[in-house]
Amino acid sequence: MAQLDVDLVAADRKIWSGQASMVSAPASEGEIGILPGHSPVLAVLRAGEVRITPVSGAGIRGTIDGGFLSVDHDRVTIVADAVSMTAGASTR
Repeated sequence: MAQLDVDLVAADRKIWSGQASMVSAPASEGEIGILPGHSPVLAVLRAGEVRITPVSGAGIRGTIDGGFLSVDHDRVTIVADAVSMTAGASTR
């Protein structure tokens, strides 16, 4: 099964890195959902919630203050100005 390699990074530190089956984020033009095989994209993010569905384990959720998202060859990088993890969300 195809999967995404995901990095969620704040301006000052790495928040989460791992493999996921889906990522969704608040793009400036509306919510964007990323699945394996997605075409390359670079999107500006607005403040809102990022949701990551890891291949294994509980979902990851965090609130961002804006930033950008890059997708290329099943690699997703989210760089945010600031990230606040939702209570109960796991990080690694």
